This record gives sequence, structure tokens and C-alpha cells, in this order.
Amino acid sequence: MATKKTYTGADIEVLEGLEPVRKRPGMFVAGTDTPAGLHQLVDEILDNSVDEAMNGYADKIYVTLHKDGMSVTVTDNGRGIPVDMHPKFKKPTLEIVLTTLHAGGKFSGKNYQTSGGLHGVGSSVVNALSEELVATVKRAGKEYQQKFCRGAATSKLKVINKNVTGSGTTIFFRPDAEIFKVRKFSADHIRKVIQTKAYLNPGLALRFIDETAETKEEFCYPDGIKSYLMQILADDKDSIIGDEPFFIQRDNGLSVTITLAWTEKTKEECLSFANGIHTSDGGSHEIGVKSGIVRAVRNYMSVHDVQTKNLKITAEDIREGIVCVVSVKIPSSQFQTQFQGQTKSKLNNPEVTPIVENVARSLEQVLNEKPSAAQAIMARIMLAAKARAASREAGQTVRRKIGIAHRLTLPGKLADCSSNKPDHCELFIVEGDSAGGSAKQGRDRHFQAVLPLRGKVLNTMTSNTKKVADNRELANIVSALGCGVDDQLKVDKIRYGKVIILTDADADGMHIATLLMAFFFKHMRPVIEEGCLYIGNPPLYGIFPRGVTQSKAEGEKAPKGKKSKGQALWAYSDEEMTSTIKKEKLSNPRIVRFKGLGEMNPETLWETTLDPAARTLLRVNIDDEQVVMEELDALMGSDASKRYEMIQASGVMELDI
Repeated sequence: MATKKTYTGADIEVLEGLEPVRKRPGMFVAGTDTPAGLHQLVDEILDNSVDEAMNGYADKIYVTLHKDGMSVTVTDNGRGIPVDMHPKFKKPTLEIVLTTLHAGGKFSGKNYQTSGGLHGVGSSVVNALSEELVATVKRAGKEYQQKFCRGAATSKLKVINKNVTGSGTTIFFRPDAEIFKVRKFSADHIRKVIQTKAYLNPGLALRFIDETAETKEEFCYPDGIKSYLMQILADDKDSIIGDEPFFIQRDNGLSVTITLAWTEKTKEECLSFANGIHTSDGGSHEIGVKSGIVRAVRNYMSVHDVQTKNLKITAEDIREGIVCVVSVKIPSSQFQTQFQGQTKSKLNNPEVTPIVENVARSLEQVLNEKPSAAQAIMARIMLAAKARAASREAGQTVRRKIGIAHRLTLPGKLADCSSNKPDHCELFIVEGDSAGGSAKQGRDRHFQAVLPLRGKVLNTMTSNTKKVADNRELANIVSALGCGVDDQLKVDKIRYGKVIILTDADADGMHIATLLMAFFFKHMRPVIEEGCLYIGNPPLYGIFPRGVTQSKAEGEKAPKGKKSKGQALWAYSDEEMTSTIKKEKLSNPRIVRFKGLGEMNPETLWETTLDPAARTLLRVNIDDEQVVMEELDALMGSDASKRYEMIQASGVMELDI
């Protein structure tokens, strides 16, 4: 809490140059403690090179992941960043571009007709967040170089070679250890990004040199996103409905390229790109392509009098099983490209939607030209409509059963809290009566509730709706939360602001936690999306120095909110247990492996796991719905071969059974 009473102009700080980037990096990259933010640095530099290629100035790009795994070089054969003195700032333009926010050549359509870069901050952000950056430029027969550290120039621009051929830019950078908690780049991630850029830019050659694995790969796809779609279908082992994927392309100022295919799978997948940038959250172009596809199919069905057999055909039925890739290139001279934030995850240009929709409606003409494929697709849509109707009927049965259970009473084993303020209340879902007993005694009864479950819950990934409805443990969870289930779920009615899955710290506990997360993902997803679902993190080991017992370490009645006066230490993995003993220089300590939460005294459970002031909770998020679905299907689906492949890929040699 602030204690200073005066507040004057002297208290107002003004961040200059690249200070804002280093002070608040989260405004410019997708976090500094996850791989996403780290890899965004590669994306920013690579996108600058791709912009040169998109505008016809480059046809080769090389990306090198160096042997240390923590530094990258990107080279292109484009025009090269200008190195002449900037007429206004009287510094080399290269230095201005790399040390000044909002400095670049992409604010108008003079230098780039279309580009992924818009704000003139990408390269300067990378510079600000790198402990070392070296820029090398070839222009007009000379090679120039300048070095930087944490956003500031550490050398003057100098000529290092007076007789070179060609032109281009090379950027070497090493992210700053003061900023990033994760510094190791993923070669697989970089490779995937490079390959995607090659798909989006037909004829552009991109080479990936991975020094960590001593490999080199080159990607070049003359057929562009046609090849991309075929690769996606091959990776997923999806069979195409009809003869081959459809391909539509129009360029009336704004260039639109669409390729799509219907498959046998039940979900739809749409990958969207704008100016070569992957818009993971979609946006106006994705809305346009989906709407256009639906309109095209509806028109085809109407013109050809396709009999629907009294089925109500929804947009979801039409798009079920579709795999679609849409790429738009927006000219700077006609439109002001609007991405959402510096991460550019969404396209916000409303005028793009009707243009893309109009192009997508050309699908009707393609269907007319391919009657056999069209007939197979219509049959596929009818099948989806029938399945959806059957699912709705079964779902109503599930909701009736679970709804009745909820209206009658709360679960008998629920130890509720006394507070009735959901934002303040927490529900711990624990495994078994033993763990429930410790949790009930150790909790703060005012705001913490406990619901014990019996054994492993139902695997909802392989269970039909009737089994889910008849499962008492899952019905108890729904009843306790009080917000409904499936499409009748109203998350604003939830009785607890935090729902915490608290299972044992061993492999069995992880399995139960995964089963519960699958249930929430499949039947109560808004609870996850609203940030209400968490995973508790109990210790696996108690480490007791000589003369210290568990009861002595805790005291007879350890007060809530305070750590006990004992010397006990807690470890959450085998590795942490070993390192803790070495770090504390303990001689022959007594080590207790907690086989379950029920083996912990209530005070231990409070001190390590329940106390909000000391515990660690992991919030469950959905970053990529498709990836989550694939992982859950591999872990708990009916196809055991997927689990075998995961085990093989992970190199697991020992299992905790």
C-alpha cells in the first residue's frame, strides 16, 4: 500500500527511447515467461524479410538456429535496410530503425504495397529485448555492420567490406536473460513457422539451418496454400469427400486465396492469414470465408432442389468436417490494415468480410462444375444434420437427469463453505474420503468447500451422453457448482469463483486430474474460459532434518495464514527432493513420500496446498482448442496407438505404475 502523501509533477515518469519495451515487455510480446513471447522475436525479424519477398524484392531467406539454441540469425536478399544518414535525426537510418519505436517504411504504400509489419516496432522491440543484436546490410556494393545491446547502439555503423555483390539484410540476435525466463528456442516451432511462410508465398525459398541438430532444410512451394492444405490433410490422415480440394483465387485490389476440402471428421478447421501473418484468433477474413461457404452451399441446394428429408440444415452442419485455408493480402494504398495488438492474432478490418465472402461464394460455381463431388458433399452434410439432431435429443435427456439431481439437493459428501459470495469461494475437488477428511479439517471453512470423489471418474472422451448422465460423481460436480451443464450452462450462476482439482502428486493423481479436465473441456468449457478452473499443487515429499518430526514441524495447531515454526521442507518432484537435500546440506534426513493427500496432517495440507498466501495454483487455459482436442483424444481416446506414439515420441523409459 502506498504511504507517500504528496503527488506532484516530479512523480510522473517519462520513459524514453526503448525504455517502455524493457519496462513493460508484455505490451509488445506474448509474455516473457513462456515460449510464445520468445519465439515472437523470431517472427518479427522473419516477417520483415518476408515483407521484402511479398513485394518482389527478395526470393531467398535463410534462418539459422545457432548451436547454443539461444541465438538466431535471419538473412534475406532484399534491398537491405537503408544505411544513409536520416535527414531529420542526423543518424544512420539503420540505427533509427533499430532503436526507435514507430520508425519504418510501412506506414504508407510508397515502399511496400502489402506487408505484415505495420507499426514500425517489430525490429526495435527485438533489439530492446536482446542482450546482443548485430545488423549487417549489403547495399550498393558495400557491406555495413552495427552492433547493439538492450536497445542501444554499442558501435558506430561501419563498412566491413567495400566490394560485395547483391543486397540484403542479416540480423543476429540473442534474447536477454534479464527479460526472458525461457531462452531456449524450439527448432520444431521455428521450422513450422518457416514452412508456413513458404506455403503462403509461392516460389519463395526459405532455408532453415539448425546447428543444434546439424541439419539443413529448404522449403519452396510453387502451388502455395494448395500444398499447405494437402500437407494438413496428410498429417491428420483425413480422407477427402469428393475428387480433390477446391481452390479459389481473386485479386481485385485485395488478393484473396481460398482452398478447402470436406473430410470425414466431425470438427471444422479454418486457418487464416493476413499479409503472411497467422491470425490464430481469426477475424474479418475468417468470418467472410465461413459465411461465403454456407451461402454458396445453400444456394446450390436451392437451385438443385436437394431434398433435406425434413432435416433443419444449420451452418454448423454445412461446415462440419471442412478444412480450409484462407489467405488475404491487403494493399496499403487502398486499406489501413488493422491487426489486434502487436501479436497480430486477429484481423479487425470490417471491409474485408464482404470481399472475402463474395469470393467464397464462388464455391457454388465450382460445385456446379463438379457434380459427383457436390453430390458426395451434400450427402455428408445430410449425415451431419442427422447426427446433430440425434445429439440434441440425447443431450436433452442428459440435462433433464442432471438438472433434476441439481434441483433436489447438493451432493451429500460436499462440505460447503459458509460464505455465499462466489468471487470469494473456492471448491476443492479431491480424490477419496481420506483426502477429503484431511482437506475438510485443514481448510478455512469460511470460504473453502471440499467435494470428495470416489475413485477415478468416467472417461468422457470415449463415453456416450447416457453414461455421462448416469455417472453419479460427475453429476455431483455439476450439482455442487450450480451453473448447469452443456448448452444450458450459465457460468454467471457458478457458486465458486475458483474450482480447484486437488489430486495426489503421483501419476495416478495426474490421471484423475486429466479425466476431470477432459470433462470440463467437453461439457463445462465456459468454466475454463472464464478462468475458474485450477489445478492444486501438493508436495510429493516431506523432508525432515534430524530431530524434526512431522507433528513437531507443524506444531499442535498451526494457525491459518502462517507458516509453522518447524524445519520441514517440501519437494514437488524427485529432482527437487534431491536438489533440496544438497542445497540445504542435510545429513541423513527423514524423507516421507506422500502416497496420497490423506497421509498429510491437516496442518501440512493447509501450509503447503490450501493456504492462499503460500500455495501454488495452476490455472487451466485453452490456448489452442484444436491442439487440446488432439491431445485429449491421444491421451484418452479409443485409439491406443496414439498413446503408444506419444510414449515413443517422449522417450519415456520408466512408468510410475
